[in-house]
Amino acid sequence: MEFGLQFFPDVGPEEKSAQQYWNECLGLVDLCDELGYTQVRTVEHYFEPYGGYRPSPILFLTAASQRTSKARLLTGALLPVFNHPLKMAGEIGMLDAISNGRLDCGFGRAFLPHEFQRFDRTMDESRARFDEGVEAVRLLLEQENVTFDGRFHRFSNVTSLPRPTQQPKPPFWVAALGTPESLQSAGEKGYNLMLVPFGGPQMREAIRTYKEAWPEAGHPGEGKIALGFHMFCHQDREEAHRIAKPNINSYFKSLVGAAEQDAGWGAGASSGDYPGYDSHLDKLRASNFDTLLDGGAIWVGTPEDVRQQISSYAQEVGGFDTAALRVNFRLVSAPDAEASMRLFAREVIPSF
Repeated sequence: MEFGLQFFPDVGPEEKSAQQYWNECLGLVDLCDELGYTQVRTVEHYFEPYGGYRPSPILFLTAASQRTSKARLLTGALLPVFNHPLKMAGEIGMLDAISNGRLDCGFGRAFLPHEFQRFDRTMDESRARFDEGVEAVRLLLEQENVTFDGRFHRFSNVTSLPRPTQQPKPPFWVAALGTPESLQSAGEKGYNLMLVPFGGPQMREAIRTYKEAWPEAGHPGEGKIALGFHMFCHQDREEAHRIAKPNINSYFKSLVGAAEQDAGWGAGASSGDYPGYDSHLDKLRASNFDTLLDGGAIWVGTPEDVRQQISSYAQEVGGFDTAALRVNFRLVSAPDAEASMRLFAREVIPSF
């Protein structure tokens, strides 16, 4: 198992400026090569404190590429529904060049109703726009003189520049919440998979579906799976819980608030592209520090606690390749996050 960093801002200007937040993140990226963290990742969201500080994963990962020479850089994830494939392909090629071929391209469908509303998109087109956007970007990266005639995008005889440094293109990843259609599609297309852990049995089934689809489509190996976890490691268990608990509880409260915003307009619950949206939201409403810790979906405590949490969860779900760790979640300070990273690297990573 490998361990990386996932940066997910969940703050607004009244709590922490964007300048402070991203400078703190880059300071933590500085530690990757020294401590053995092998991936840096951030996602695309807009407008609200839940994620709004990072409308462009490419921008942050470009800066991060200059602070580590070894870690892979994962867009976890770009949202084709809000972006033109010609722009995405060009920026991917540029970052792949700047990072000397260390870019991994992750794509997601988006799931927050308020973002669809503000971009004047309908959630009923989410899957179609995702499939078309990713396919258009793939063609633009792998081929020259591309002509594309889709439902949402059309272009003729286009060669995207810069050409990707990695040939034929950087590895593709797909973000999924666990719907069988998404998991099956990722495996069939030979894309790596990003998941969020919300329960052992459910996650085991999701991973199994993906791993079965991969070889059935004729791809060698098994594909790669990355799961994201809040992680806080401290020599004192009570202190670890004291610092992490209010920040994790606030994070999930903010997530639910963002998902509920403008829920009367085009909400996922009313869209065929988001089956089970309400039940998933109910799970999020019921999530808190204690339930998540009991279920293995967060890793918090002493090094021995965290080692046991990782081992138990990996065994329960059937294994995965990379744990993307949120270390400075919500209002966890940069010094606390750095101390947690160092302790985790020294006393946890060697066990895996």
